[in-house]
Amino acid sequence: MPLNPKVAQLLDSIARSKFAPLHTLAPDAARASYLRSAPILDLPPAPLAHVEDIEIRVRDGASIRVRLYQPFEPDWTRPAPALLFLHGGGFVVGNLETHDALCRIFARDAQCMVVSVDYRLAPEHKFPTAVHDAFDALQWLNANALTYGIDAKRIAIGGDSAGGTLATVAAVMARDAGLRLVLQLLIYPGVGAHASTPSHAAYADGYFLSGKTIDWMFSQYVHNRAERDDWRFAPLDGTRNAPASFAGLAPAWIAAAEYDPLFDEDLAYAAKLRDAGNAVTVRIYEGMVHEFFKMGRFIPEVAHAHADACAALRQAFDTD
Repeated sequence: MPLNPKVAQLLDSIARSKFAPLHTLAPDAARASYLRSAPILDLPPAPLAHVEDIEIRVRDGASIRVRLYQPFEPDWTRPAPALLFLHGGGFVVGNLETHDALCRIFARDAQCMVVSVDYRLAPEHKFPTAVHDAFDALQWLNANALTYGIDAKRIAIGGDSAGGTLATVAAVMARDAGLRLVLQLLIYPGVGAHASTPSHAAYADGYFLSGKTIDWMFSQYVHNRAERDDWRFAPLDGTRNAPASFAGLAPAWIAAAEYDPLFDEDLAYAAKLRDAGNAVTVRIYEGMVHEFFKMGRFIPEVAHAHADACAALRQAFDTD
């Protein structure tokens, strides 16, 4: 399919603008730029019954924030399902604010609690700190679910882009720790080690997420190129410290964008999960680019992708 006309218009506007690409900025400046740009294309934040930031302790003694979204007042006699969400941003940019509107949509339309994780970012906190923070947050949610009116037997994990990477890894760790998840909601996750697929070559420039930005983000996150071969960095093809099997994981719902450098690796990871015996649903969004889930203000068709994701959550939670 050709590029969606609104996507093409957006890419043309970006090309003609003086907007500095993230890879040309220092990390702090890149974070500020990403934060400023997030509301421009994203939908307005939906009102919810209650939103609360909570400090939790992680394995190295540090504290990180999680944000709890409640679309309704909790009922401890009927605990609600929950999605643990990990934001994208290449492990360098992004935070609770940049993905606030998206988390509100999931909470409202999937009728579930959402716990968004403000995991620590590179280069101040390099690999595997984000991995540890993600899984520690999942363990915290499982242990403290009932305190917040959440059903520990109906927890899903999800994320977009780098957050999708963290979600895939945490899902394997959850299996090994005996934590039951009902779904992996993976939105164009980064799962490959070396950005070497045909889609990376085809869409390296001019399709929102550039090859130069990917390389810059990776260089901030890992200590050296050898770490790219760790499975926690690249669950698709990383061989260092890899689990014996990818079998027995929670069902996966994967959103892939047709004009995304990550497109090929997303389809390959779906095949890897299927080959291991897992239930996998793939939705290919034709004419779309990376990060389109956060472009709903400008691209009307994004609403369909939001609806698909929320329907997958409701089905996994058995709330339809």
